[in-house]
Amino acid sequence: MTVLSWIILGLLAGAIAKVLLPGRDPGGLIGTTLIGIAGAFVGGWISAHWLDHPITRDFYDGATWAAATGGSFVLLVLYRLLFGNSRD
Repeated sequence: MTVLSWIILGLLAGAIAKVLLPGRDPGGLIGTTLIGIAGAFVGGWISAHWLDHPITRDFYDGATWAAATGGSFVLLVLYRLLFGNSRD
């Protein structure tokens, strides 16, 4: 997959993570989108290096989507824990 594919996957994975973890985000829509993109990269890296499941070149691979969504979810939770009260 190209970098552009990972960015698109990150946008979608960030949206899925947002649906799984509703509520106000400290960074709003733009912050959540950037977290989704970063989460896709982090999830793919963890999947490839630590879980011994290399990322395929297929955009529609379920494991790739799960890794990207999981990475986005984890980063969104960490972001809320660190900066959760900044918009109150």
